[in-house]
Amino acid sequence: MGTTASTAQQTVSASAPFEGLQDGGSMDGRHSLSVHSFQTTGLHNSKAKSIIPNKVAPVVITYNCKEEFQIHDELLKAHYTLGRLSDATPEHYLVQGRYFLVRDVTEKMDTLGTLQSCGAPNFRQVQGGLAVFGMGQPSLSGFRQVLQKLQKDGHRECVIFCVREEPVLFLRAAEDFIPYTPRDKQNLHENLQGLGPGVQAERLELAIRKEIHDFAQLSENKYYVYHNTEDLRGEPHAVAIRGEDDVHVTEEVFKRPLFLQPSYRYHRLPLPEQGAPLETQFDAFVSVLRETPSLLLLQDAHGPPPALLFSCQTGVGRASLGMVLGTLLLFHRGGTALRPEAAPMKTKPLSMEQLEVVQSFLHMVPEGRRMVEEVDRAIAACAELHDLKEVVLGSQRELEGSRAQGSSSQHGVQQRALQSLERYFYLILFNYYLHEQYPLAFALSFSRWLCVHPELYRLPVILSSAGPVAPKDLIALGSLVADDLVSPDALSTIREMDVANFRRVPRLPIYGMAQPSAKALGSVLAYLTDSKRKLQQVMWVNLREEAVLECDGRTHSLRWPGPPMAPDQLEDFDRLLGALQAALAKDPGTGFVFSCLSGQGRTTTAMVVAVLAFWHIRGFPEVGEEELVSVPDAKFTKGEFEVVMKVVQLLPDGHRVKREVDAALDTVSETMTPMHYHLREIIICTFRQAKAAKSEQEARRLRLRSLQYLERYICLVLFSAYLHLEKAGSWQRPFSAWMREVAAKAGIYEILNQLGFPELESVEDQPFSRLRCRWQEQNRGPELSASGDFL
Repeated sequence: MGTTASTAQQTVSASAPFEGLQDGGSMDGRHSLSVHSFQTTGLHNSKAKSIIPNKVAPVVITYNCKEEFQIHDELLKAHYTLGRLSDATPEHYLVQGRYFLVRDVTEKMDTLGTLQSCGAPNFRQVQGGLAVFGMGQPSLSGFRQVLQKLQKDGHRECVIFCVREEPVLFLRAAEDFIPYTPRDKQNLHENLQGLGPGVQAERLELAIRKEIHDFAQLSENKYYVYHNTEDLRGEPHAVAIRGEDDVHVTEEVFKRPLFLQPSYRYHRLPLPEQGAPLETQFDAFVSVLRETPSLLLLQDAHGPPPALLFSCQTGVGRASLGMVLGTLLLFHRGGTALRPEAAPMKTKPLSMEQLEVVQSFLHMVPEGRRMVEEVDRAIAACAELHDLKEVVLGSQRELEGSRAQGSSSQHGVQQRALQSLERYFYLILFNYYLHEQYPLAFALSFSRWLCVHPELYRLPVILSSAGPVAPKDLIALGSLVADDLVSPDALSTIREMDVANFRRVPRLPIYGMAQPSAKALGSVLAYLTDSKRKLQQVMWVNLREEAVLECDGRTHSLRWPGPPMAPDQLEDFDRLLGALQAALAKDPGTGFVFSCLSGQGRTTTAMVVAVLAFWHIRGFPEVGEEELVSVPDAKFTKGEFEVVMKVVQLLPDGHRVKREVDAALDTVSETMTPMHYHLREIIICTFRQAKAAKSEQEARRLRLRSLQYLERYICLVLFSAYLHLEKAGSWQRPFSAWMREVAAKAGIYEILNQLGFPELESVEDQPFSRLRCRWQEQNRGPELSASGDFL
């Protein structure tokens, strides 16, 4: 079907299609950073003669009448935004709807004064002669100068890493291309961080380049950029943009000069400005190493290793981190990491008694002290501009000072201390990984290796305790909160038993409740030992890790304003099973009572564990046929989540094991009213609540909680499998050891490291799907461990 139009109809200016799409220059914070926020159609404005709407689609006919093309909905829906930095500066288009382009590198950043002599700011080599280099962001000509220097110094092979996670655009300036970065009006001196799930810097750079080109066509072939955002006199600067070749992206600047040098290779390896790299980022680094035979201990690998060059914006923080990684690698290639007699460089000793996570590592790993010393040597070799250990010490001192003064900014100080310590500790973990995997040519990726060593994976959770806390600090800075204010009596048992949420598992001497007062203790014990129940021995298990005080008949919890020191959940399981076995061996008629703050999450989990243990010791009841459920989300109500079924498929007799856990959950939940959910049901319920949450903070909290419930359910299934498989040995091997020695090697932690609801959403887009993010987040605040529904 064709279209017809007459050029005699209304003539429309080139910018007319966009006039109704501008938002008046508002800086709306609701714009999200995404490649998809601008899907622009290439409109050849310089050729446009007229735009004629008809029943099919708007049509553009060019001046020479040889081209005719339609304007699609994407163009009409484009949301171009205008903005200015001050009333004295002109208004212009903003990239991604809210960002200004600011010159990336200034002369004052070049502390070492190497911009002119070497081509890049802060260009340097590690101490000791290893071929590891760092630098700030060069221009295109500057990078060519860096390459000439490396070649002149005899480096025949080189691997170049850009470790920037933020988008960088290079605009033509005479014969060079100068780097610029998008900046928010509220943070003109900070790079964009956290691009969002699934957003890659390379794709974002391409999208922004397309925007700049389109904006220039609407603005007489120019676009506005800023060189000095502190003094706006003479700002902004108009840059001529006549085609997309006038704007380069990072890959073009680094790769084009290497086209005729195949022994020089480039990789984008985004590293965070704060904290430790993600496991996937370590994996990306290892992937490059696997592809570089001259870096591996191969029989046919001869000659010197390739030079390793790491580039970030200033050449300081992230470049130094990359240099430490490269130095550790070359330690192993040269064998110096394996020789205890290798002379250590002068390093600043860390105050080890403050670093509980390092102490735990030294206790856990036989050669741990040597691995830590090797990391210290590598850091010292790369410390000319940025000493990672000194950053850790400085952050610790700042944290101690803020605690002593009761500073209102303590949370921010604590976060910086945790991030610096996390970065240091992950370097230690990476060095341990090199000790095991470098001789094997990296048979396992870093993330898979950590999943095989779950005891190491859990260590970073300890990072929430960035330093020692004296009891006087708890009293001075903590706060006492009445327990009954945060633990409502959902089962209405206070009137009869003097304690909230008192209940019993049917046909078993297993009880649960909220935190009892002294009076409630007497009432409960009298109830358990009366003439009807006749219990001669009662084992009472307090599941709380927080301090509890009683005053005037009411119990109060000491709330520390930072992360709680939660015990390891697996070792909870160990102690509980051991206590059950010992008590039943002494008196088969022993009763068991569990209590936590509200008698909900922790108490109910412990009751399910006790039920499973009872059944294994005393014998299983008859489990009926699988119930037919005809309700919305029926398979989820039955616990048939995709990730759960993956675990079931791994376990011997997995379906029976899951049915037993479900029977135990149903038994513990039998006394509850229909208004209360139990674990299988609350998983999907909380997920739905997160989707419907009105605030991002609430959605984040509920999303984490839904995954915690899912992880807890899987843990119960694994515990039930352990009870079956280790029963012949009377469970002499603890559950925590079984998880390390059996379950981890079978791939359980790899499943837990991709935890989520893939049948409902993309797991890759959810940070909490990763063990590290999930476990650390649950230790960042006491409210997550102190609240919850009946599970």
